Amino acid sequence: MRCFTYWLKGKVEEAIHNRQDVPNMLRWLAHGPTHQVIKYPGYIINGCRYHYKERDMTCITQNSGVSILARTMQIASSKDKNPIFGELCFYGVINEIWDLDYNMFTIPIFKCDWVDNKNGIKVDELRFTLVDFSKIGHKLDPFILASQAKQVFYVKDQLDPKWSIVLSIPPKDFNNMEGLNDFNDNCMEHHLFISSMLEVESFDAMDELEAIYMREDCEGIWIENN
Repeated sequence: MRCFTYWLKGKVEEAIHNRQDVPNMLRWLAHGPTHQVIKYPGYIINGCRYHYKERDMTCITQNSGVSILARTMQIASSKDKNPIFGELCFYGVINEIWDLDYNMFTIPIFKCDWVDNKNGIKVDELRFTLVDFSKIGHKLDPFILASQAKQVFYVKDQLDPKWSIVLSIPPKDFNNMEGLNDFNDNCMEHHLFISSMLEVESFDAMDELEAIYMREDCEGIWIENN
């Protein structure tokens, strides 16, 4: 990911230098987010309310289960010379909810624990999908966009408690429900990107604007830019 970030920034800088037409959103993405990351305990998007796992442990409801359908390259072994591309479903739980600030817009992401697809997922004779959360994999790729997440619910298998049955949840229109004031005080909602952004001519100009658009109304968590 770090190599891609540098590659993207270099490509955009080259395009700007050559006076090519580069969309403003792409310029801000290439510049990267601010170093201050804000975390939230909850997030509402696509009619679903999400919590991180630790918050779920204090509630009678479960809102931390997620799945994502991804197109991946699949190989039988390291010697396989004929890889195939196909869709693969990943199952996990949300550990943290981050809001990346790109100065002119923000992008919410979920940091998750993902079940290992090789050893931690099976389908029983009734065609139910079961997952084993003692088998965590994909540790180098914990993040997904909040917009990519599909909410799921995990129920312990009564015959073998180490396995959990995956159940889908129909989306709910939380924006039209009453009694969510306490939750909304600590939860951000999904909003579309703003339709217009400042024109920027170079990455130096972006660096100057970063200080102007730094949030000061809430406590953030600083991360090192290694």
